[in-house]
Amino acid sequence: MGKFKSYVTAMRLRTLPQSLAGVTLGLMLAASDYRVNAGVIVFTVLTAVFLQILSNTANELGDFLKGTDRIEDRQGPAYTLATGMMTEKEYKAMIAVYIILSVGCGLALIWFSFGTFFALGPLITMLLGAAAISGAVKYTLGRNPYGYRGLGDFYVFIFFGLVSVLGSYFVATHEIRTWILILPAISMGCFSTAVLNVNNIRDMESDRATRRTIPVRIGERKAKIYHTALIVAGWLCMTGYSQMRIFDWWHYLYVLTLPLFVWHLVGVWKYSGKALDPMLPLLVISTFLFGLFGGFGYIEFLL
Repeated sequence: MGKFKSYVTAMRLRTLPQSLAGVTLGLMLAASDYRVNAGVIVFTVLTAVFLQILSNTANELGDFLKGTDRIEDRQGPAYTLATGMMTEKEYKAMIAVYIILSVGCGLALIWFSFGTFFALGPLITMLLGAAAISGAVKYTLGRNPYGYRGLGDFYVFIFFGLVSVLGSYFVATHEIRTWILILPAISMGCFSTAVLNVNNIRDMESDRATRRTIPVRIGERKAKIYHTALIVAGWLCMTGYSQMRIFDWWHYLYVLTLPLFVWHLVGVWKYSGKALDPMLPLLVISTFLFGLFGGFGYIEFLL
């Protein structure tokens, strides 16, 4: 039971709704325009979940190997390697399993979507999948991890926003029907980047010696201004998308999540350091519900 608990802890379950927010929105927008294959839905979700877990575990291993994940420095919850719950060998084996699962589910997704691996659509999808796996692993691992150079925000915006929403829409429909789909994708990218940013604001003091995250570079006050701008931009983009579609009140169902985002921003400006930790899962859940309601509003419109 103790070993099982360590594997579950390493997954960082509280981050998983974040991985589902963009693909949920993308798949629901696709379902509002086309009939979507059930296999595509299942394996899109599974691929997103395994990629998120791979990112979480690779991130922990990278921090551990570089000596930046010490228990005494953590502002968030302590994880398995730093506490000795798992050995380095066991942890690397677990990461290898998640790579295999990510690849396997990704290939199954391509097969259910396209029925072949030998066409332009499957090739594009495989290249995006390979890039996603590489991005998940190289955040803190390798000789020059981009997470230590303040580039995490860019990669999160691309993969959890643009690739997540547009990619899931593409594998479900085999096309990007209209350019305005970039707006909900940007919205998810902004919220996902904000999740990373609030994590980095919380960890500023422990990161200062080893990482050049954006909050470390610009300071806490400017990082909170940047954070607020990301949240506002996310809302403006989704609202712009809704405005460009045929008007219906159901399209604004995501507005129900506004109190959660307000609560989050109040907490971000009120707290610092370890006290900020509850604001992280709050934003993760808010983003997931935003994507869920945002997509459901268009499916409901067809009923």
